[in-house]
Amino acid sequence: VQLQASGGGLVQPGGSLTLSCVASGNIGRLDRMAWYRQAPGRQRELVALIEPDGSAGYLASVRGRFTISRDNAKNAITLQMDSLKSEDTAVYSCNAHNHIDGSTFGYWGQGTLVTVSS
Repeated sequence: VQLQASGGGLVQPGGSLTLSCVASGNIGRLDRMAWYRQAPGRQRELVALIEPDGSAGYLASVRGRFTISRDNAKNAITLQMDSLKSEDTAVYSCNAHNHIDGSTFGYWGQGTLVTVSS
């Protein structure tokens, strides 16, 4: 399974960006999908996750500003990021769990850089 992430870039504080991640390849059933981020000098942290039924969870610092959504037919997730702050600057990576042949495997996409700066 390959995960292709896109949508990063440079944005001013208070601005918005939308990240997308599409899964392809030998997909059985995609279970939980998520976005993580890692800022320079910091550990990777879970930003948002979404289950197949659409139920979602968020890092406390992004709740109310970020929205994760999912299109099961397209094997894709989106992270809408609003009211961005400088502390949101990080490399964002998508993660997916693929259930196939009775086992579940985790996959990572390449990171996409989000820079929030004036």
